[in-house]
Amino acid sequence: MEGTGPELAIEEMMTSGASNRVRSILSQRSLIRVLVFLQSFFLSVLLLLHLRRPGKSISGSSSSGSIQTPRKRGVGGFRREDEEDSRRRRDLAERLMVAVDGDDTCQSDSWTFFGSGRSALFCRSWVPVTSSLHEMKGILVIIHGLNEHSGRYAHFAKQLTSSNFGVYAMDWIGHGGSDGLHGYVPSLDLVVADTGTFLEKIKSENPGIPQFLYGHSTGGSVVLKAASYPNIQSMLEGIILTSPALRVKPAHPIIGAIAPIFSIFIPKFQFKGAHKRGIPVSRDPAAMVEKYSDPLVYTGPIRVRTGYEILRMSSFLMQNIRSVTVPFLVLHGTSDRVTDPLASQDLYNEASSRYKNIKLYDGFFHDLLFEPERDEISADIIGWMDMKLQYKSLSG
Repeated sequence: MEGTGPELAIEEMMTSGASNRVRSILSQRSLIRVLVFLQSFFLSVLLLLHLRRPGKSISGSSSSGSIQTPRKRGVGGFRREDEEDSRRRRDLAERLMVAVDGDDTCQSDSWTFFGSGRSALFCRSWVPVTSSLHEMKGILVIIHGLNEHSGRYAHFAKQLTSSNFGVYAMDWIGHGGSDGLHGYVPSLDLVVADTGTFLEKIKSENPGIPQFLYGHSTGGSVVLKAASYPNIQSMLEGIILTSPALRVKPAHPIIGAIAPIFSIFIPKFQFKGAHKRGIPVSRDPAAMVEKYSDPLVYTGPIRVRTGYEILRMSSFLMQNIRSVTVPFLVLHGTSDRVTDPLASQDLYNEASSRYKNIKLYDGFFHDLLFEPERDEISADIIGWMDMKLQYKSLSG
C-alpha cells in the first residue's frame, strides 16, 4: 500500500471504480437523440403557444363555456406512482433483509428516517452480538453507488462485525427502499446533506465510538464532498473510497453545454443511448447475475438530471482536489471501465491530507467488493481502519 502517515508494513495499494453507466453519460447515439428531441421539443413549444392564444380552448368547448385544461399528472398522477413504487420497494427491501441477514454473529435491523429533503430514507444496521455497543472498535457508515442499494453490502457488513466494527447504511433518495422515483437523483448535494444528517444521528446514538465513512463509485464522490465540510469531517476518523466517480466527462462537449438546461426542463427524461449494461463490473459471473437480477437495483437508462448531477459533482471535486484534508484510503481496479483509476491516483497525489493511502488492484473491475477477491479487499479496508485507530491512540 502506498501512503503517508505512520510507517506500516502493507503492500502497495491502488484501484478504480464506479457504476456501469457513469463513464458513458451520453454516447454519440444519445447525441443524435438529443438533437432530434430538441427539434421536436421546440416545435411542440411553438404549437402549444399557438393553441393557447386568447380565445382558443385546449380541450374544446364545455357546457359552462369555460376553458378546460388537462389535469397535470406531474403533480398528482406521477407523484402517486412514485409513492406507490417507493412503498413497493421498501416492502421488498424489508423482506429481503429478513431473508438474507439472518446470522448468529451479528444483529441486523432496518428503519426509515427523514433526510434533509423530508424524504423517508431506508436504513440498515449490522452490530456485533458478542459485544455491547460501547465495546465496538468503531463504526463504518456505507454509502452505496449509483443505481444499487445498501442491502448488497450485507456480506461485507458481516465481515466487519466479525472484526468488532458496527455497520450502518443508508439508501439514497430514489434508490433501494427510499422515497423517490427509482433511479432518479434530483441533486447529489441532497444526498451529501442526507449523509451528514445520517452521520449525526449515528454519532448521537453511539457517543465516543469512532466513525468511518465508506463510499463506492458515485457514492465515493458523495463521501468525498461530504467530508469537505468541517462539521462532517470532525465526526470522522477517515473515509474509504472504492472506484470513486472522479473526472467523469460527457461523450461529446455539446452534452456538457446542454445538460444543465435539459436537467431543468426534462429532468426525468431517460437517455436510452447511455444504457450500456454490457460493461462488466465484476470478473465473477455469479456476482453479475446477482446484481442485474436484483429488483432493487435500477437497470433502466440514466435520467437527465441524474447524469448532469454526476458531471457537476465530478467537476467540482477535481477542481477542488488539493483542498482535500480528510484522512482517506482509495482503492481502484486497474481494469475498471466505468470510472478512471488514474483519477484516483491523482486524488492521492494532489490531496493535502497528511494521512492517505492508495491501492490499485491489477486487472480488477469496478465493483471491488463483488470481485472473486472480495475478502482480500475487505481485509485491506478493515486493516486500514485498525491502523488508523492505532495511529490515533499513539499520537493522541
